[in-house]
Amino acid sequence: MLIAIKKGLVVSCQALEGEPLFGSDNMKRMADAAKRGGAVGIRANGVEDIRKIKEYVDLPIIAIIKQEYEGSNVYITPTLKEVEALVELNVGLIAVDATNRMRPGNVDLPTFMKEIKTKFPNQQWMADCATLEECMFAEELGFDCVGTTLHGYTEDTVGKKLHENDFQFLKEVVEHLHIPVIAEGNVITPDMAMKALNYGAHSVVVGGAITRPQQITERFVEEIQSIKNT
Repeated sequence: MLIAIKKGLVVSCQALEGEPLFGSDNMKRMADAAKRGGAVGIRANGVEDIRKIKEYVDLPIIAIIKQEYEGSNVYITPTLKEVEALVELNVGLIAVDATNRMRPGNVDLPTFMKEIKTKFPNQQWMADCATLEECMFAEELGFDCVGTTLHGYTEDTVGKKLHENDFQFLKEVVEHLHIPVIAEGNVITPDMAMKALNYGAHSVVVGGAITRPQQITERFVEEIQSIKNT
């Protein structure tokens, strides 16, 4: 799968409960629109959405299940239960939280990775990370690729953005790793996506800037309001 998405755009087609586009029928059509626009892959959340997208669109999928558990801040494919559900769907790449935070049940990442790699040796794994150290450790643990997905969303990196200082974080990750690095997180313009690829990203994942019209509208309104208030 990694070969199939190299130097291309992966569109994250996700809508959470309570959002206007929530529902697998909407997400499969969103994925179809992404494919028609030239996307080389889809990132999707949840069994129903992924199943519908696979039936409707012939593109590689980065699969996740977002599930919250009491006592842990890890929510992207956090336990073996979610992994097993995704493996049954026969997806190319499964992404999991690979931060240094403890998983549900007080399970650390090395223990979790050993368990899933032993049980599913032919599955490819993507590490969603927040820091350079986490990316480097993920490579040591045997992940097939890393993503900058959680940079800015953990206690250690809150408020940071991937494109700050001209993608300095991405540049550091690419410089230190030997496995593919997927740029993901607050990539909101075509220029940003192109910069990420030019700086060595294997591919780029874009979500809200394409698939969440509510967020897109809010950005426009925020800019307009700033002008009205001057």
